[in-house]
Amino acid sequence: MASARDELAGLDPFDIFDTEAARLDRFFSSLGSSLGEDRWNRPSRCDGWTVRDVLAHLAGEESYNHACLDDDIDGFYELLEHEGVGGGFDGFNEWCVRKRQGLPVEQVLDEWRARNGETRRRMRALGRDGTLHTSAGPYPAGLQAFHYASEYATHADDVAAPVPPDEAGDRLGWRVRFGMFVLEEQGSPARVEPACGRVQVQVDDGLTADLSPEEFVEATVGRLPAGHRLDDRVRSALRCLA
Repeated sequence: MASARDELAGLDPFDIFDTEAARLDRFFSSLGSSLGEDRWNRPSRCDGWTVRDVLAHLAGEESYNHACLDDDIDGFYELLEHEGVGGGFDGFNEWCVRKRQGLPVEQVLDEWRARNGETRRRMRALGRDGTLHTSAGPYPAGLQAFHYASEYATHADDVAAPVPPDEAGDRLGWRVRFGMFVLEEQGSPARVEPACGRVQVQVDDGLTADLSPEEFVEATVGRLPAGHRLDDRVRSALRCLA
């Protein structure tokens, strides 16, 4: 069977990243100005965050993305120390949201749109095999673009951004393939194999699961509902993108 990395070879991560960024941009733009507070303040699927908070998170995390592109991770950590931000990346994410709570949403949207546009342009210029300097060390820009695209797809679903029917199949397909890759990359105890339109999962202690592709993707990003039938041990083994 081909490795999960081989399965990504026919996909363009930069095009996928652009597509998911455009989806979020269209959705946020459709909500209007700060006057439409009811639309911006409705809960998202991301626990504890409103739609507005998701946008603030995306805008704020561009400081990390640019630090990676600038090979300045030390500067990024110095910024967090200067701002008194603890708690690792969870603390950073919450700080990004808090810092923008008093700003007009139009300003936050403009910030995210400009800074993410620069991120995507620079990553595409690096190329699939170019090196990005992340907090975990050097990493291929193409694979990092897949990670960013996966995060954007997850947050698009969190805020219920529309996915046209003619895009849904391909979108689900790359997310399954990338989830399989990350599980393999991280050395997960979960062994995954697509079969007859389903995803078969087995973990080291003999537990098995038969999931739809949609369920598999939701498991990898930590979005399965609490009452889902999946055994907690399998759920834990599959969670790799959240």
